[in-house]
Amino acid sequence: MGKALIIGAGGVASVVIHKCCQNPDVFEEICIASRTLEKCEAIKNKLAGSKTKIQTAQVDADNTDMLIDLINKFRPDIVINVALPYQDLTIMDACLATGVDYLDTANYEPPEIPKFEYKWQWAYKDKFEKAGITALLGSGFDPGVTSVFCAYAQKHYFDEIHYIDIVDANAGDHGYPFATNFNPEINIREITAKGSYWENGDWVETEPLELKRVYDLPEIGPKDVYLLHHEEIESLALNIKGVKRIRFWMTFSEKYLTHLKVLENVGMTSIEPIDFEGQKIIPLQFLKAVLPDPASLGPRTKGKTNIGCIIQGIKDGKPRTYYVYNVCVHEECYAEVGSQAISYTTGVPAMIGAMMMLKGIWKGPGVFNIEEFDPDPFMEELNRCGLPWKESFSPELID
Repeated sequence: MGKALIIGAGGVASVVIHKCCQNPDVFEEICIASRTLEKCEAIKNKLAGSKTKIQTAQVDADNTDMLIDLINKFRPDIVINVALPYQDLTIMDACLATGVDYLDTANYEPPEIPKFEYKWQWAYKDKFEKAGITALLGSGFDPGVTSVFCAYAQKHYFDEIHYIDIVDANAGDHGYPFATNFNPEINIREITAKGSYWENGDWVETEPLELKRVYDLPEIGPKDVYLLHHEEIESLALNIKGVKRIRFWMTFSEKYLTHLKVLENVGMTSIEPIDFEGQKIIPLQFLKAVLPDPASLGPRTKGKTNIGCIIQGIKDGKPRTYYVYNVCVHEECYAEVGSQAISYTTGVPAMIGAMMMLKGIWKGPGVFNIEEFDPDPFMEELNRCGLPWKESFSPELID
């Protein structure tokens, strides 16, 4: 059916590639491209014998001209961006120059500013409309599946949605004293930034990890959850009509937060360059280099994740509550694709989003957040592709 250029060769990219190869009728040919060609070749070799044809290429995703040359050479139908969020705009520019559809899993973030918002990518709407191509933003799990969950609830279960609480819980244990489950640089920037939530048409800002609750999650039990800023709040506030409040919560253990606080106190989470032996280094990037690679955590990680949305609103004039969530097992993910569940829950939705676009189910000129499209076919594919979802109409609420 189509060809996909996949930019990135980390843990999430590996899952995307494995899942594309499980659907060769849709992904007839893929090209894996990264700054480090050896990583691309290693993933390709694991999938030797796949019906999907696999090529590899070396590319610097910060270099738009190099990206354009690669796209013109491979001629894909879609570019799946699972590189760093700093590189979103250069890849979008390359897609505009070549007339190719674009998909990512996380919003653009300037390297020098830990600020998660869509304004930079939304500014491309007119350009993509004029080019007649589609950009799908945030096709991971959160953002991604959580936004589709909200669209599904709006379509099927509510006349009005008033309150949304997104809860991302990882009860997995990798055995290390301290490690991050996805890119350490992005993860730590996200956690150490100020929190915020949307309420009554405006942003309410909090100090980092200031708001804490305990929530009893299905299959993993009570966990400490902390309020963070997260990019899907911004788009859901526009696309879920009448919503009064949206919050995002994530679990962290006391051990994790203690390590993080020590690292912060000694300056290791800073993104300000410092002089070290005659050269400029960024402490957080150095920390990333010494921490375990998230892609290496798969065989070590045991336990489950639970990610979902607790939604309150009105149906037929009566109050309704609804909880839709996925539980993912780390060991099962590793057995299937050699990945822990954090990478799996991001990579599978990226593949499904690309499938929706290649099949022409989700299509249109412009830049779109994932909840703007029909949620039903995506929800069906989640069940088929390894991320089955569950529902409850009497969930515990977060105060």
